[in-house]
Amino acid sequence: MTQYPNLLAPLDLGFTTLKNRVLMGSMHTGLEETGDWNRVAEFYAERARGEVALMVTGGIGPNLEGSVMPGASMMTTDEDVKNHSVVTERVHEAGGKIAMQILHAGRYAYGPKCVAPSAIKSPISPFPPNELDEDGIEKQISDIVNAAVLAQKAGYDGVEIMGSEGYFLNQFIVSHTNKREDRWGGSYENRIRLPIEVVRRTREAVGTDFIIIYRLSMIDLVPNGSTFDEVVQLAQEIEKAGATIINTGIGWHEARVPTIATSVPRKAFAWVTKKLMGHVGIPVITSNRINTPDVAEDVLADGCADMVSMARPMLADAHFVRKAMGNEAAQIAPCIACNQACLDHTFGGKLTSCLVNPRACHETELVIEPAAQKKTVAIVGAGPAGLSTAITCAERGHDVTVFDKASEIGGQLNLAKQIPGKEEFWGFVDWYRAMMDVHGITVKLNTEATPELLENFDEIVIATGVLPRDPGIPGGDRDNVVSYIDILKGKVTAGKTVAVIGAGGIGFDVSEYLVHEGESPAENIPMWMKEWGVADPAEHRSGLAPEGPQPEAPARTVTLLQRKAEKHGKRLGKTTGWIHRAALKMKDVNFVGGVNYERIDDDGLHVTFGEARENPQVIPAETVVLCAGQEPLRILADTLEAAGRSVHVIGGADVAAELDAKRAINQGTRLAAAL
Repeated sequence: MTQYPNLLAPLDLGFTTLKNRVLMGSMHTGLEETGDWNRVAEFYAERARGEVALMVTGGIGPNLEGSVMPGASMMTTDEDVKNHSVVTERVHEAGGKIAMQILHAGRYAYGPKCVAPSAIKSPISPFPPNELDEDGIEKQISDIVNAAVLAQKAGYDGVEIMGSEGYFLNQFIVSHTNKREDRWGGSYENRIRLPIEVVRRTREAVGTDFIIIYRLSMIDLVPNGSTFDEVVQLAQEIEKAGATIINTGIGWHEARVPTIATSVPRKAFAWVTKKLMGHVGIPVITSNRINTPDVAEDVLADGCADMVSMARPMLADAHFVRKAMGNEAAQIAPCIACNQACLDHTFGGKLTSCLVNPRACHETELVIEPAAQKKTVAIVGAGPAGLSTAITCAERGHDVTVFDKASEIGGQLNLAKQIPGKEEFWGFVDWYRAMMDVHGITVKLNTEATPELLENFDEIVIATGVLPRDPGIPGGDRDNVVSYIDILKGKVTAGKTVAVIGAGGIGFDVSEYLVHEGESPAENIPMWMKEWGVADPAEHRSGLAPEGPQPEAPARTVTLLQRKAEKHGKRLGKTTGWIHRAALKMKDVNFVGGVNYERIDDDGLHVTFGEARENPQVIPAETVVLCAGQEPLRILADTLEAAGRSVHVIGGADVAAELDAKRAINQGTRLAAAL
């Protein structure tokens, strides 16, 4: 008997049936832009083999001006049809269904030819848009409809028309971006004319037996967005126009509210979709921060939606649904919503992957096959680098033993999971623990690996991690000067005034830890909404609370310092750095840059500024926390190499920069695939 009766129930759409209630939501991966259509096909086919009911591709442009950037994939020609047919055939062979997302970026497009309802530049795009005239609007409608027709010709089971996240159709809907006074602007009825016309004409063009998903922005989170009554009105009109399914869009890309980062509570916006239930007669999909079968089942059982959309969880584990069907949820590699290898790569112009699963989008290139020769493999270090190596080695048939002097596996992940907003890391460590059992990997904790202990292994992998760097500040040996490790392990309780030395990722995390006390907002949806100023759109237009963000008072007075005279957090994640900066500013953390650390004494931390060491100041600090970088811990590796042993050094022991779990896991997985 299944543990997930709602999640795994089929959904009858009339002309076709979806085998369960899971949609793999659209993601920009960059795969289509590689031109390697076999690679694109294998990415989607792998998810189809994983039993997801319906997949949606990344956004495909209907024309040049609507494409997200120059060179982005479009559906405009017979050649495009031929290429996409490779994908649909492979997916259908694997027993899956797939829809193509038609994405017109409007003013979000990274090109000088971008178009919009009004010539209002986006705060996140470099180009002011060109305001469309009547003929221009007709061209956009025709091009979107044409893309749908070509998608059908290419074998897609349907299309998703992107009407949310602040893209083109959404820009017409709200007065924030639509200042027109003709029949496409002014009243709400006029402003929703375009999405309705697009859906109506698309349905006319593709006939009845073709899925049309409309992605509707249910909470805009920008000024002058839609009210809930307007959302309902649009949803009902979209249904009348011929949509098969309505999918939930949450927030515009320019909104100053996080919507999918790890600090956002699980199912944080399911209540938004639930408000629409009963107002339309077609299925409704909910989205955002649904990342386990249990969460998805709860959302459906609670009547929040008819289906759930999970995008990045399908990067983390292509076989998410298959494992849920087999009651193997503990074996599902978890999406931790870190954004590091998915969205950060996308917005950095790199191919998408996944921190947890480096094979995501690299299925044809990073192949895990049975080893030609079974070996005994010793892995020293039970952090993410070592554990990822162990799992892949075991999958290939090697006999693996993991050593760690700590009392639990996880390494630095056990520090990360203490940070408010990083609770997903608990599940990450739990997954590693489950996979050690599944693969029969021997784990020896509380064990110092010595050269003698490693003598009889065929291969030795050193994943011993890092040591905190001592910045050598006079007075650094005082009792009130502590390492971030001691703080996060709870060995030391910081005083009420704290100076944090080092404003990299660890410095930000430690500051977050220090200003919070009690329950984490990431575990409490009402608290999180209050912290970020999110309200019910039935009460406040666009879902923005009029009083703005109202975070809990900070538990401590924290000053975050760095040597570099630049913006704090400049090197944090491309799509999450702003969240960390905003969160600390809301907690009144004082950012100080361009400093020289002179000494620490009874008065506090003494600093000066610039090369001339000017403007001496004292930062009051009952506690000084050192987050001044790390150094590779490779004593064992050096000892073994000096004795003539061959070793593989990975993770922080190889390169200590910023405790990069993405690089460490990728490195370990690729090493194991080659051993």
